[in-house]
Amino acid sequence: MSFWQEKTLEEMTRDEWEAICDGCGKCCLHSFIDGDEEDESFESTDFLREGEELLYTDVVCQYNDKNSCGCSRYSERQVLVPSCVQLTKENLKDIFFMPNSCSYRRLHEGRGLASWHPLRNNGSKQAMIDAGISIFGKATSELEVDLESDFEAHIVEWPHKDCD
Repeated sequence: MSFWQEKTLEEMTRDEWEAICDGCGKCCLHSFIDGDEEDESFESTDFLREGEELLYTDVVCQYNDKNSCGCSRYSERQVLVPSCVQLTKENLKDIFFMPNSCSYRRLHEGRGLASWHPLRNNGSKQAMIDAGISIFGKATSELEVDLESDFEAHIVEWPHKDCD
């Protein structure tokens, strides 16, 4: 039996925790909360309110490596991009902002690791790419677009995809 089947996320070692990340890159996409209310005072939230929806764009952080879909500056990411997602055991309960296919979210919700996960494929991401789960070949660097003026043209549905 594999460690992810024997342990809860909270019980995992740091190395095991890091290995759960499938490396899809979806958490590096710019996303926004759209709601019914036109509220001028933005407040950070750890949940979606009634009438709100999480929208993903195909625009990815400038530090995302388009070949590996991983962060090219992982150890510095929180300094370089203070709003960068850092999923931890402590904020796991507020996981709404992670895509449905996120392996942490899948395990937290009791759905197990998908068959396309690299841990189930000798470390290879090819099954994940073939399943259309990763951002590979689908994302554009934030350095190449102007989200302020062209936001709606970059809203996409594919990050919501999950399978298996």
